Amino acid sequence: MSGSTRILGIAGSLRRESFNKAALRAAQKLVPQGTTLDVFDIDGLPLFNQDDEKSPPAKVVELKRRIREADAILFVTPEYNRSIPGVLKNAIDVASRPYGQSAWERKPRMVASCSPGAIGGFGSNHHLRQCLVFLQMPVMQMEAYVGGVSKLVNEQGQVTGDDTRDFLTKIMQAFGAWIEANAAK
Repeated sequence: MSGSTRILGIAGSLRRESFNKAALRAAQKLVPQGTTLDVFDIDGLPLFNQDDEKSPPAKVVELKRRIREADAILFVTPEYNRSIPGVLKNAIDVASRPYGQSAWERKPRMVASCSPGAIGGFGSNHHLRQCLVFLQMPVMQMEAYVGGVSKLVNEQGQVTGDDTRDFLTKIMQAFGAWIEANAAK
């Protein structure tokens, strides 16, 4: 990739030892040369309240600033009841408001889902994509599901197998190339 590309990673989980946070830490080590992947922790993000739009809480202001500074967004989400976690939906909502001032607009994005289960969060992956369509975020069509994540990535974000490392490296390289191609438009 030419120049420096900044990706903002957001995990849809609050748990300290979240598999999705671990997958983001692993992805940080696998991004293409010239690319950085910073992570924003949505823990402590206040619930969306339209009354706060004129004077948003500091954590909301920080989230929106970090989104605007990024060239692209990588969402990594677990699946709760065949959908995305409420905390992730809340992060999407607070950064999209007030109407007409969404920080997400036109940010290229990729969605990955991780689950200890066999289908790798398929339901949450597709539900998140559906939520993001309204925000006018170009989506990389490659889909990333990591099933059995508890055996593939440890809490420190270390990939425990060569096949998984190769898969995640290819995904991050494809995302990097896709970001660059969309930036040229």
